[in-house]
Amino acid sequence: MTSTQELSPGITRRSVLAGLPAAAVLLGSVACPSLLFAQDADAGAMTQGQPFSFDLLTEAMRDKARQPHQVETLAPSFLDGLQYDDYRLIQFRRDRARWSEDDRGLFRVHAFHLGWLFNEPVHVAEVVDGRASELVFSTDDFEYFNELAERVPEHTEMPGVAGFRLNFPLNRSDILDEVVAFVGASYFRALGQGNSYGISARGLAINTGLPSGEEFPRFSHFWLERPAPGAREIVVHAALESPSVTGAYRFVITPGVETVMEVTARLFFRADVEQLGIAPLTSMFLYDEKNRSGFDDYRPQVHDSNGLHITRADGETLWRPLNNPPRLASSYFTEANPQSFGLHQRDRDFDLYQDKGARYEARPSLNVEPLGDWGLGAVRLVEIPTDLEVNDNIVAFWVPDTPVRAGDEREYRYRLRWGNIDPDEKADRAWVHETRAGAAGAAGVAAPEDQRKFVIDFKGGMLGRLPEDAKVEPAIWISQGEIVSKTLYKLPQNDMWRLVLDVQGPRGSTIELVAHIAGYDRKLSETWLYQWMRP
Repeated sequence: MTSTQELSPGITRRSVLAGLPAAAVLLGSVACPSLLFAQDADAGAMTQGQPFSFDLLTEAMRDKARQPHQVETLAPSFLDGLQYDDYRLIQFRRDRARWSEDDRGLFRVHAFHLGWLFNEPVHVAEVVDGRASELVFSTDDFEYFNELAERVPEHTEMPGVAGFRLNFPLNRSDILDEVVAFVGASYFRALGQGNSYGISARGLAINTGLPSGEEFPRFSHFWLERPAPGAREIVVHAALESPSVTGAYRFVITPGVETVMEVTARLFFRADVEQLGIAPLTSMFLYDEKNRSGFDDYRPQVHDSNGLHITRADGETLWRPLNNPPRLASSYFTEANPQSFGLHQRDRDFDLYQDKGARYEARPSLNVEPLGDWGLGAVRLVEIPTDLEVNDNIVAFWVPDTPVRAGDEREYRYRLRWGNIDPDEKADRAWVHETRAGAAGAAGVAAPEDQRKFVIDFKGGMLGRLPEDAKVEPAIWISQGEIVSKTLYKLPQNDMWRLVLDVQGPRGSTIELVAHIAGYDRKLSETWLYQWMRP
């Protein structure tokens, strides 16, 4: 356990931020008398070797919702004193990965250490032949570097972990890459081939961005079905808990070019919920061509995602470029049974970022595909002002139209796709290739203070194949403002058309813009939407 090596073992913005909600809000788990949890409410450990199934977990969480929410307590230990500088000197030992004894198995389990921001224990079990046994971790499973090694007791069983990650041969058959990680509240993240970590998902969002304050449910227990030798998918179950809700979750995870998760969430409500957020996504947008002037930085763009993409029930697609607004911003997109929604990273060229370390061009897009009847609701987009790229300031989730009341039970099924979800080159409609913004008016003259110029490039599709004299027109809608001028033309030597808008709006107003290109009695592009917060 001792070493003088200097090491920074993977403490990232994602791992830090994932722990913040759990540290800021007193949430946790308490075991209830059932087949799945121990009888001792303070222990929190799972009963060994007991039958397990998703239906048994469902019944346990339904029963738990009828009881008051409680928090698991831990005995004082060396974990209490761990700070940031200590935590970065802790690394899980690869030779201690669970399931590594099976040479034919493709998945390995690594644990995240308790302490620092991660003070609420998470319990992890494996399921074999329908019976669950807890995976117990100790200080022997971790490497402690420098002076920290002298403060950590050897051979000491941990009261739980902060979370876990799964490794899998994602990019090469001879290397087990980290492909999925669950850590902090109900946060998790995944990678497709060639990706680096960026966007995160959550199990559930409650009252996000509301004056009443957000509640952060957490995954308190996990059950991992041990895959058969050579299996390329894994099933993970989770218990979700908070003061307002309990939940039973099932994830069927298939790593690949796009890593796919089939999610089933069964929810049981202890209390009324002002706003429920299903399949929440969390990302970061600092700046791009629209707002780069506000950042003194050599890099052209900095973001994990640059747009919200929605595919409506009829197949129409919407593209809403992301903002780093001057004040908290919220947008609702009312839909009935959308085919999908997600936060995408469309710019895939290194030259657009110039950041070899962050590799923003390799950050995955993430799509949510509802399964079954989700009915009427809205995709909500929350954008939070930030000056730093370490802050995740973008949230998107589904808000069902039906209010949530204490005693309600709901089930949602959906598919998550993580990877390079690029526009379809064979699509009939053009897509939004880029959105730029700047001073309005003609070049070389003083810009009107109450106006702003927006430049939208539409690429591909039938529109891209049309000649520059084609009879096409922009269809534009605006609220709380006025279109001062508009110009549409085809760019030379490529398949893009450029729409240029000069927009005027009252000081302090929030101006909504919607536009697409039409012609020949049809819609020729996806719909571009934007929100301009006029200073």
